[in-house]
Amino acid sequence: MQYKSPFWLPGGHAQTIWSALYAKRRWAPPVVMTRERWNTPDHDFLDVDWQHASQKNRPLFVLFHGLEGSSESHYAQAFADWAAAHDMNFALPHFRGCSGELNRAPRAYHSGDHEEINWILERMRRQHRSSGGHTLVAAGVSLGGNALMRWAGEHGQQAAQVAEAVASICSPLDLAQSGRAIGRGFNKQVYTRMFLRTMKPKALAKWMQHPGLFDRQKLMAASDLYEFDNVFTAPLHGFLNTDDYWQRASAKPLMKHIRIPALVLNAQNDPFVPAASLPKAADVSDAVTLWQPMQGGHVGFAQGNWPSHVRGLPDAVGAWLLGIAGLKHQQEGLFHG
Repeated sequence: MQYKSPFWLPGGHAQTIWSALYAKRRWAPPVVMTRERWNTPDHDFLDVDWQHASQKNRPLFVLFHGLEGSSESHYAQAFADWAAAHDMNFALPHFRGCSGELNRAPRAYHSGDHEEINWILERMRRQHRSSGGHTLVAAGVSLGGNALMRWAGEHGQQAAQVAEAVASICSPLDLAQSGRAIGRGFNKQVYTRMFLRTMKPKALAKWMQHPGLFDRQKLMAASDLYEFDNVFTAPLHGFLNTDDYWQRASAKPLMKHIRIPALVLNAQNDPFVPAASLPKAADVSDAVTLWQPMQGGHVGFAQGNWPSHVRGLPDAVGAWLLGIAGLKHQQEGLFHG
């Protein structure tokens, strides 16, 4: 498997930032999405954006977004364009609080939320089958990919009843190592600030919704994700503290238990995910395929002439998923070998 970045995008930071902000995302005009609101078992809600194929029984591609992502994220638009080009149904479930409206419950979302993933996928499967569909594949980006792989590891062979194949893209499968990496130097000054710029206001709105839910002053003082998770994410989701959360929510320790075909794609120059933290063949089951190109950044993988495009990423991941699902015999696109 090979990937080579354009010569004018040297290094993981450039490949990450340019791809997210400037690279072309689509080959065709966007298809209008429809939104469904699903009521959850704990009396909350989450919103799912749908892009429908020519027929409801066409294969379904489910994409789980990353931290503070949505259907507007650059990778989500690229995957939606790929799905439309292959006449596939496309669904993007928003984690709670990420669809533009604050959720109701005294919780949000987190990197190891495999119970939520399971509830979503099981409902997706039932809904798709009721329309005559047979094939469901899923991918998760960054945080969403860790949660998806955690789900696959937790459910083992039973996962095959829900999905034919899964993929994670640039996911921090060892949350402790990634958490430390994003809390240092340039990463802290740029990426951590970017995330906290939206995460803190959402958390404060949650505090107004449920006064006293956490220590408001400590949250305001949080300067990195470790401190934020210690005050907000960990206690709201049943973890003792950040260290407990990062350890128990990481997918890597469970990847030997994965029994359905799973693709794990990580660039070795990802600013968020240290190369030393990536799983090796001995860390995963025989069902897992590891793609670890030297370049690509974090959900980058831009290619082509200026200003480049990011459609090669869904081309490659999508072809692998469809090939495993028996729907496409030849893989195409950005990665090969």
